[in-house]
Amino acid sequence: MKTRTFGVDLAKRVFQVHSVDMDTGEIERRQLKREALVMYFAKQSPAVIAMEACGSAHYWARRFASLGHEVRLMAPSFVRPFVKSNKTDVADAQAIWEAAQRPGMRFVAVKSEAQQAVLSLHRVREQLVKMRRMQINQMHGLLFEFGAAVQGGVHSMDDAARRLNELAEALPAMVIDTLREELRRIEALSHDIATIEHRLAAWRREDEAAVRLMAIPGVGPLSATAAVATIGDAHTFRSGREFAAFLGLVPRQSGTGGRVRLLGISKRGDVYLRTLLIHGARAVLSHHKSLDKPLQRLLERRPFNVVVVALANKMARTIWALLAHGRTYQPGYAAHTA
Repeated sequence: MKTRTFGVDLAKRVFQVHSVDMDTGEIERRQLKREALVMYFAKQSPAVIAMEACGSAHYWARRFASLGHEVRLMAPSFVRPFVKSNKTDVADAQAIWEAAQRPGMRFVAVKSEAQQAVLSLHRVREQLVKMRRMQINQMHGLLFEFGAAVQGGVHSMDDAARRLNELAEALPAMVIDTLREELRRIEALSHDIATIEHRLAAWRREDEAAVRLMAIPGVGPLSATAAVATIGDAHTFRSGREFAAFLGLVPRQSGTGGRVRLLGISKRGDVYLRTLLIHGARAVLSHHKSLDKPLQRLLERRPFNVVVVALANKMARTIWALLAHGRTYQPGYAAHTA
C-alpha cells in the first residue's frame, strides 16, 4: 500500500488540507480549525505531510512527526509554480501536495526547539543592531546640523556626549534634554545587544559543534552559533557547494544553447548567515601578513571584494564539511572534503 500524502496550507486559525486517495482517486479537501488539525492527523495512519517552510512550519512539523508521520518542508518559491490559478488556500494546499511528490524536489530540514531558540536570539540581536545604527546615524546628523562633527568608530557616542555638553549653553534646553535621552536609548540598546551576545556565548560553550566551527579562521561566536542553528542536519545538503548555494554565495547562471554565462553571486537563501560569513572573510583578509600564499596571489589578481566572497564561499564549504563528517578543522581541510 502506497503511503498517502497530505498537503497542508498553514495559517493562524484555519488550515487547508489536500489529499488524494491513491486507490480510488478520490480528492479530499478539508478546512480545519487549529484545535482540530492535530486530532485529524492523530487518527490517520503514518503518512507524508507536506508544508511550506513558513511561519510556525517547524512547530507543526515537530507535532506531526511526534504522531509518526513523515514531514516534508519546502521553500515557498518551489511551491508557487504549481499554483494553477488564483492564489487561494485550496489552490495552495493542492500545489503543496503536487510539489512534494516531484522527483528532485529539495526539502528543508526540520529545526528543533533549541535551534529555533538560538535563531530567535540572533533575530532579536539583528533588529537591535539595526535600531542602534539608525539612532546613532540620527544623532550624528542632528549634531552636525548645529556644527558639531562627531567622529566615527566605537567611541562615537562618547564624542557625541562631549559635543552635546559643548552645545548645552548655545541650544535650547528642550533640544539638549531630547538628545541626551537619545544617548541613553543608544546605551540601553548596546547593553541589550551585549546581553544577547553573552547568552549566545554561553550556549556556544555547551555546543560541541559550534566549538569546532570556531577553529575556522573568520568564524566567530555569532557565525558558529548561527551556522549550527541554521543548518540543523548537515546531511540535508548533498555537498558543501549546495550549502554555499543555499547561502547565495555561488554565481548566478544564465545561458542557452549549451553556452552558460556566470554572473555575480545569487544572494539567495539566508541573508543573515551570508552577511556574517562575508564580514568574517573580510576580517581575515584585513590581516595581510598572516595570509597563506594562495590568498595573497588571489588578492594580487582579483579585486578585494571578489576575494572576500570567494573566501566566504570556502568558509561555508568548510562549515558543512565539519558538520557533515564530524571532524575538526585543519588548514587545507576544505580543499578536498567540500
